[in-house]
Amino acid sequence: MCENLVRIYQTEGVEVQALQGLDLAVSQGEMIALIGASGSGKSTLLAILSGQDVPTAGSAEVAGHDLLAMKRRDRLGYRRSTVGFVWQQSARNLLPYLTAAENVMLPMTYTGVKRSRRRARAEELLDLLGVGHCRDRNPDALSGGEQQRVAIAVANANEPRVLFADEPTGELDTATSDEIFAALRRANEDLGVTVVVVTHDALVSEQVQRTVRIRNGRTSTEVLRRVSTDKHGVGSVTAEEYAVLDRNGRLQIPREFTERLHLRKRVRLALEADHVGVWPDAAARQASAAEGGSSAESDGSDMKKR
Repeated sequence: MCENLVRIYQTEGVEVQALQGLDLAVSQGEMIALIGASGSGKSTLLAILSGQDVPTAGSAEVAGHDLLAMKRRDRLGYRRSTVGFVWQQSARNLLPYLTAAENVMLPMTYTGVKRSRRRARAEELLDLLGVGHCRDRNPDALSGGEQQRVAIAVANANEPRVLFADEPTGELDTATSDEIFAALRRANEDLGVTVVVVTHDALVSEQVQRTVRIRNGRTSTEVLRRVSTDKHGVGSVTAEEYAVLDRNGRLQIPREFTERLHLRKRVRLALEADHVGVWPDAAARQASAAEGGSSAESDGSDMKKR
């Protein structure tokens, strides 16, 4: 869970605020996708939650660990035992001179797991993720999809509570991407690990029940997907998009809404019986009317010419 999370970088004397008071809650055992444009803050958030970076302010807790209070040694233990991570680039996930099984066994050596158990655990994970036939192959003898599934096995070697994946399908085609998400779902369902996936691809994110969009360093909207079954036993998926309201009552209205209705700088609010109405102020309404009038005059002029 994150509340009012802030991350500020200093780059060549310029202050960059990557996260600007972000709030996020993920339930144990959930599988969600984080999406957003480049520079929105999603990768920064993932780096903080996985223990690779430290927030500037706010609060962040993962599996009972306070990420702001952890010391360097605590953070190392957290990365080894509490969380797993899958990078987009397979070269960052697997050591080229080790077989698939040896790559999966490696993280267990750091946590004191007996060698006999390491081998058995590695083979169990590879079989579960459909790459048991790759156990004795080096990464260069594997396809891109096989490499990423082995990487998911590596990330689950020490039975983490949470698995983070940063663009795990970014270098793969659509069919192979489906295989990777199937492997992540299998880890989520069979191993009970919470899965958080960062992606820029909205179509990929449709493979999870909840998609959180990050914009300008804050969570802006969430899409919730539910499976319903009709009286004939036919299932269908419905998706609803919600704006995210933070604890201070702030929300981000989607840009397509603000542009179409000319919502700028300030808006007028009205509390109704079951909803809140939002209207542009008088100046914005006049600008909208003027633009509409200009468009109509232009259309009329064109008609006359014809």
